[in-house]
Amino acid sequence: MKRLLNTLFVTTQGAYLAKDGETVLVRIEKEDRLRVPIHTLGGIVCFGQVNCSPWLMNLCAERGVFISFLSEHGRFLARVQGPVSGNVLLRREHYRRADDPESSAGIARSIVTGKILNSRTVLMRGARDHPDAPGASALEAASVSLARIVTSLDTSVPLDVVRGREGEAASIYFGSFDALIVAQKDAFIFRERSRRPPLDPVNALLSFVYTLLVHDAAAACEGVGLDPAVGFLHRDRPGRPGLALDLMEELRAFLADRLVLSLINRQQVAPRGFTTTESGAVIMDDSTRKEVLVAWQKRKQDEILHPFINEKVAIGLLPHVQALLLARHLRGDLDAYPPFIWK
Repeated sequence: MKRLLNTLFVTTQGAYLAKDGETVLVRIEKEDRLRVPIHTLGGIVCFGQVNCSPWLMNLCAERGVFISFLSEHGRFLARVQGPVSGNVLLRREHYRRADDPESSAGIARSIVTGKILNSRTVLMRGARDHPDAPGASALEAASVSLARIVTSLDTSVPLDVVRGREGEAASIYFGSFDALIVAQKDAFIFRERSRRPPLDPVNALLSFVYTLLVHDAAAACEGVGLDPAVGFLHRDRPGRPGLALDLMEELRAFLADRLVLSLINRQQVAPRGFTTTESGAVIMDDSTRKEVLVAWQKRKQDEILHPFINEKVAIGLLPHVQALLLARHLRGDLDAYPPFIWK
């Protein structure tokens, strides 16, 4: 099993990353602040005005360490990676399946089924943990609706219909999401999903954590030899990591949404950590962003019994395990792609 490696998040504006032997050197205002051995890293994520030396980029490319560049507020900008790895036959089969509507529909159905079931579990646990909360009945009703959609995803459903059911399920799920927030209700109110830009603190948190998850999913695809740009549910679009977005779908509720809810309900983030710009976008301050990053790293270290491989794995390795299972399906070792379903 792959070992869970660390991700280095650099949020200090003006930081410079350099190569120092076999270590990553973080320099701030010409002062060496941190040294991290390259063999302990799986990725580097830079926020805002953070620069990297060409020599460090070369070292990271050689060692398979992804470097992602995001805006100061978490919008994805670019990624630096080394030469494409993996079996060319696997990639060719990947492209053939993506071009075949029936094959794409089959994989997309599995992904959407996993996403809806995991979303439903989040709602059901919210209703169970807070049965006297005002929104408990809404959570239960939404859970029933999601179960109905899952049963409609049989093998005859074409790809366009799968996408339609996914959109319907997302609308139901986010329509009841506010009921899952049981603390700091005056400041953390969720009305609807807003992305570019996020228009409230809850959406700002969701978008930020989703960006982190996409980074991990793209690295997982590359790690097993798949092309992160070629998806089945998400079709080709220049600059969009379609397959990474596919893998993210079934992990959103379990990994990202639950983390955001925990941060709010446990009051690990506060309303004062968010500001609204003139354009209406809501952004996090630096201390809140760091709090989220620390919680994200801790969450990834927790272990769970994977329902398909029946082994304990670190939660941070779930994208890698799912990418590996997808590669096995494309090679013909598995009859169907088994999505991650949280139980």
